[in-house]
Amino acid sequence: MSIIAAMPDALSPAAAPPLHLVVMGVAGCGKSVVGEQLSESLALPFLDADNFHPQGSVEKIERDQPLDATDHAEWLQRCVQELGAQPLGAILSCPALRRADREALRAVVPRLRFLYLALTPHQAMERAAARTDQFYPPSLVGADFDALEDPAREPDVLAADGLQHVDRIVEAALRWLESRALAYTRA
Repeated sequence: MSIIAAMPDALSPAAAPPLHLVVMGVAGCGKSVVGEQLSESLALPFLDADNFHPQGSVEKIERDQPLDATDHAEWLQRCVQELGAQPLGAILSCPALRRADREALRAVVPRLRFLYLALTPHQAMERAAARTDQFYPPSLVGADFDALEDPAREPDVLAADGLQHVDRIVEAALRWLESRALAYTRA
């Protein structure tokens, strides 16, 4: 049974607008793991922005080369298109490090919410170094922090400690999403 069936009607599709959530943060923060679990709990499609990189960009990243503005713009446009193609809602795992990236995503999806998984540079480096299933090398984690513009003061953003257990992050996010859904249905 999905968690949406066990929760109050506030998160049911009939009671609230479609739910679109971006799980964001630097490399190694747990975006994909948290996003997949939220996707399962909410019975929504899961989109991983890593899958939207053109092959040339993946090859650059694998060679420890940061993406240039053109590479980034092409990838972001694909993220925007993929999220916008989900009118009934979706969970997107995406760094969304720059405010301009988040605004581009917000422009296509009304009431877009963000779950920001925060880590320190040291924590992110340790996690990225421990991963064996990712093409993003630990050497580029510093570039993530250079690009990061803290979203904490932006609307519809929940910041969470990325070191918490995944279940705790998901539970907190579900409570927050429920409270946001109630606020929107009363508006």
